[in-house]
Amino acid sequence: VIPGLGFCLGTRAQMFNLDPQHPNHLEGGKRPRTTLSPSLALRDGEPCLAFGTPGGDQQDQWTLEFFLTHAVFGQDLQASIDAPMFHTTHFPSSFAPHDSHPGRLHSEPMEPGVLDELRRRGHDVFEADRSSLGRICAVGIDHATGILSAAASARGAQAYAAGR
Repeated sequence: VIPGLGFCLGTRAQMFNLDPQHPNHLEGGKRPRTTLSPSLALRDGEPCLAFGTPGGDQQDQWTLEFFLTHAVFGQDLQASIDAPMFHTTHFPSSFAPHDSHPGRLHSEPMEPGVLDELRRRGHDVFEADRSSLGRICAVGIDHATGILSAAASARGAQAYAAGR
């Protein structure tokens, strides 16, 4: 809340830093750093996949995990969304008070031994509840067949993929 005025700058304006020496300091005409990152993948120059998720600073981490699981490891859209998610809080948060937790990894449960091995290697692992990280939705098209596909995360019960 702006002192003396009684209203907030807005959810994205809070990403500015009030320290005049900070690269992301508040300044007239300047746009705030933002975490909004809807994504569009192309194949041979043609759009083939649109995807995104809410989630602040974690959006890019979760959507990259989804995309690699689908595009590199060959999982279908739903399996890629349902795969265990993880993210780091190493970098300063975009949101006030801009906390950071160097070395911290938040992870949903993984295959036995994976998180223990990360701890053994010095990572600060925070185990999140299964299906608590990411709310990815995706829609794709196979231009060769014209087949559309869609998938949505069951995490948070916020979205559904439906077709006919």
